[in-house]
Amino acid sequence: MSAQGTRRRSATGTGAASKVGRAMAPYTPEEFTADEEAILRRYVTNLDLPVFALVNLPEVVKGALFARYSRSPKSLRRLFLDEFVGELDVAGDSTIDATVGLARAERLYERVFFEFGDDSVAQLGGVHLACEQASNILTKVLERGRLMSYLEQSTRYIGYDQRLPSGHYRYHRPPEVLESALGARYVGDMDRMFDTYAALLQRLVAWLGTRYPRQPADSDFVHRQAIRAKALDAVRGLLPAASLSNVGMYGDGQAYEALLLRMAAHPLPEVRHYGAMMLTELRKVIPSFLQRVDLPERGGEWTGYLAATRDGTAAVVERLWGDTGGSALVGEGGVPPQAPEVSLVDFDPEGEDKVLAAACFSFLDVSERDALARVRALPAADRSALLAAYVGDRKNRRHRPGRAFERTEYRFELVTDYGAFRDLQRHRMLTIDWQPLSTSLGYEVPELVVEAGEADAFHRAMARSAGLHDALSSSFPAQAPYAVALAFKVRYAMQMNAREAMHVVELRSGAQGHPVYRRVAQAMHRLIDEVAGHHAIAASMVHVDHSPVELERLDAERRAESRRTQAQVAGEQG
Repeated sequence: MSAQGTRRRSATGTGAASKVGRAMAPYTPEEFTADEEAILRRYVTNLDLPVFALVNLPEVVKGALFARYSRSPKSLRRLFLDEFVGELDVAGDSTIDATVGLARAERLYERVFFEFGDDSVAQLGGVHLACEQASNILTKVLERGRLMSYLEQSTRYIGYDQRLPSGHYRYHRPPEVLESALGARYVGDMDRMFDTYAALLQRLVAWLGTRYPRQPADSDFVHRQAIRAKALDAVRGLLPAASLSNVGMYGDGQAYEALLLRMAAHPLPEVRHYGAMMLTELRKVIPSFLQRVDLPERGGEWTGYLAATRDGTAAVVERLWGDTGGSALVGEGGVPPQAPEVSLVDFDPEGEDKVLAAACFSFLDVSERDALARVRALPAADRSALLAAYVGDRKNRRHRPGRAFERTEYRFELVTDYGAFRDLQRHRMLTIDWQPLSTSLGYEVPELVVEAGEADAFHRAMARSAGLHDALSSSFPAQAPYAVALAFKVRYAMQMNAREAMHVVELRSGAQGHPVYRRVAQAMHRLIDEVAGHHAIAASMVHVDHSPVELERLDAERRAESRRTQAQVAGEQG
C-alpha cells in the first residue's frame, strides 16, 4: 500500500483505549490516508475511537469547527480535513508535542489542586472534546451539566436515511442485547423503523414541494433547504432514541470531573463505556485535573453515593406507590387521561413585587424588606415606570434586563414528544427533571404527515417501537428506552426564574423553530400572563413570536443566502 493509500482504522485502537473499545458496542471506524493521519495526529488525541480531544488549534478554529459540526453529517475528523485544513497553515505544527513542559506544570497543579483540594484551579483549564456515534439517550446524559458548552448534530438539518460506511443505519447496537435472544428482533425492528423514516422523508419532500411552490424571489437552493427542513421536522418522530448523534463539548476540568462521576454511576452500559473513553482522552490533555475521578477513596466513593441515593429513592418510591402511582391517576378503560402539553404548576403570586424591589434595591439604602414595602405602596403608574426603566428599550431578544428578574420563579410541567424534549433540555441553566422514557403516554402524528396521507405508515412504526420497548423491558429495562421513537411523549418539569423564562420563550417561539417547541414557548408566555397574573413581566417579553408560520426555515435560509452573497461580493471587491 502506498503512502497515499487508504487505511482502515481499527475500531478499538491500542493500549488502554483498546480495552475500552472492546468493552463497548461496535463503533464504525473511519478511513484516512497516511497523509491525512499525519495531519490529524497533530490535532486530535486518537484516530481510532469515537471520543477524542482537540489540541494545538486556535480557540476560534475549535469553535468554528464545532459550530459547523452540528449541521454536518460528517465526523469531526473528516470535517476538519475536508473543510478546515485548506484554510490553515498546518506545516508549522508538524513537530509540535503537546506534552512538552507538561511534567513541571503537573507537579505544580498536583501540589495546589490534588494535595490541598483547591477545586477552583480545575476551573482554569478547558478541553474541546468530541463524542461521536452516541445514542440520543447518551446525549442527554452528556448535556446535563450546567457549566459546559455543547453542540449536537441536529435532526432538523441532517437526514437519517443514509447508512454508515459499515452498511448499518445510524442507531446504537448494545452488545448485551444483540447477544441475547432479542438481538435479531432488535436489529430487524430498528431497521424497519429507519426504512419507514427514509421512505416518508422522500415522499414528504416531494409533497411539500408541491404544496409550497418556490416564490420567484427565492433561489432553488433556499426553497429546497426550507422544504427539506420542514420534512425532517415532520418525520423525526419516527427515529428511535437509539439514533446516533455527534456531540461537541467544551468544559473545564471541574465540570468534566462532575460529568465523569455521574456517568460512572449510570445504569446504562453505553454511558459508562463513553465515560471511560472520555477519561482516557481527557487525561492526555488535563491529567492533573482528573486525578481523583477513579481513586476509590475519592471518585469511587462519590460515584457510590450517587448510585446509592438513586437506587435508594427508587426503592422507597416503589414501596410507597408501586409502578403507576395509584389507580386514581388512570382514566376510563384503564387508559391514562390526556395530559395538558404545558401546565404552570407553581409560581409566586407576589413575584412582580419582588422583582420591582430587587430592581431598586441597589439604588436604595434600606433593607430588602423595606424596599418591598415601598414597592407595594406604589401606585400603578409608578410601578409601571419603575419596571419600564429597568427593562429599557429591548431592540432585540439578546437585550435582557438584569438579575432582578431572577427574584421570581415559575415551574412548568410538560408532556411533549421526546424530540421536543431534546431541544428544550438544552436550557440547562434552569432546573429540569424528566421521567423515564417509555411508550405509556402515547404519541401524536404530525399534522403534515396526516395531510400527506402517510398516517398509517406512521402508526405502524409506532406500534413496532412500542412492541420492541415492551419486549426489552423485562430483561433489559435500562436499554428499553433505545426502542422508543422520538414521537412518543415524555413528562418533565422545567423550573426557571423570570429572566431565564424570557430567554426560553423568546428564543423557542421564533419563526424558524420546530412547531412543537414553538407551541410550548407560546403557552409558557400565556401562562405567565394569564395564570400567574404577572402581566408586566409577560409584557416585557416583547420578542415572543405568536404568529403562525408555514415554512419555518424559509426566512432563515433567505438571510443565510443573503449573507453568503454579501461575503462573496466583498471577497471579489477585496
